[in-house]
Amino acid sequence: MRFIDLISLAMKNFMRRKVRSFLTILGVTIGTAAVVVMLSLGIGMSKGFEAQIGMMGSLTIIEVHRYYHNPSGGPSEPAVIDDKVIEKISQIKGVSAVTPVMRRSAKLISGKYVAWAELYGMRPDAMEELGYVAAEGRLLNPGEGDMLLFGADATQNFYNPKTRRWGNPGGLPPVNVMVDRLQLTLDDSYGEDWADPNKKPAKLYKVRTAGILERGNDQRDWCVIVDIDYLQKIIREYSMSQGHISPGGSSYEQAIVKVPDIRQVERVVDEIKAMQLGTYSLQDILRGMKEQLFMVQAVLGGIGAISLLVAALGITNTMVMSIYERTREIGVMKVLGCLLTDIRRMFLLEAGIIGFVGGVVGLGMSLGASYLLNRFGTNLGWFLGGGGYAPDGTPLPISVIPLWLALSAVGFATLVGLISGFYPANRAMKLSALDAIRSE
Repeated sequence: MRFIDLISLAMKNFMRRKVRSFLTILGVTIGTAAVVVMLSLGIGMSKGFEAQIGMMGSLTIIEVHRYYHNPSGGPSEPAVIDDKVIEKISQIKGVSAVTPVMRRSAKLISGKYVAWAELYGMRPDAMEELGYVAAEGRLLNPGEGDMLLFGADATQNFYNPKTRRWGNPGGLPPVNVMVDRLQLTLDDSYGEDWADPNKKPAKLYKVRTAGILERGNDQRDWCVIVDIDYLQKIIREYSMSQGHISPGGSSYEQAIVKVPDIRQVERVVDEIKAMQLGTYSLQDILRGMKEQLFMVQAVLGGIGAISLLVAALGITNTMVMSIYERTREIGVMKVLGCLLTDIRRMFLLEAGIIGFVGGVVGLGMSLGASYLLNRFGTNLGWFLGGGGYAPDGTPLPISVIPLWLALSAVGFATLVGLISGFYPANRAMKLSALDAIRSE
């Protein structure tokens, strides 16, 4: 029997029992829509988590620090991060940039104004790779020791120590760091009323501003970035001027590592931990969120799967009833020489068509429901932990149906139909031709 003949017989059978066929397809439609919508909510939550974590910083940046947590529970001794360690990290496959980091509080002076400054020392050649972008001016260049790079909010730190008025919220800063003369000192008490008059005056360094960073919604917005070699130099000079012993060698507080491919972050973290160094990245937070999200998706998918299971039982029931109604027809087909495999193929095709049509219609319903959720379901998105807004103010979707989910839904619904029709098809194939013809 030709395939086109099988399709023709299947369609005639559907038209013979229109209401029953419609209700069976409706069951598959509801089951498919339930599964797709539930899974799309889980995917939307995952996308929302990633966007929210991404707003906190880059998912491909790893912070390396000296304190390593021993998984075996033994004592954790602080390691040393020096130039040799930095070089070793830079040779790890997948690392595109690494820079040591030092922090030091300082004071900036411009005329009658002073400013608290959190100096953030790093290597200038790693800035671009780490995603630093200048909103005004430019980034630092290697070897420019006396150049500063201000965070987006650090320019508001200037104040008049006599009036104690800070910055100019909502307006221009009192000091234009791009053009005004600036001096730097590591003496935190400089210009303050409580400064110790007996303390030896610290050296003032003339500095210039290379640029101001774009706002990044992180700690660097309030920092003043300098070349780490220059920062080490002035720290040594300040320590010696105050009669302190200057530490020898180059030891750093932490390092920042850039891995362009997010899929390699976990491997790079493992290699750094093998060096007895501690690590932190936003991937750690995201991983924990996704572990919890997996359980939520499993529950949501299970709820939808129950509907599809009920639909599968409905398909089986419909096909069994079809056998009872068409017993005589099956007997005639066998007597006329129809192959047993053709009879099985006919019933499997009918069951598969029910699953396919129900899957396609269910997918259409899912797309409509997804649109409505994204359009009007803002409160639901906040409740589920998804939704929210991207950095540019664009609303994040609550429900996301990727192409793979859409195709899988239709394919799975068709497969459910075929599996549900397997038992009725075999039963029809095994019917005795003589008994089938005698039946009323």
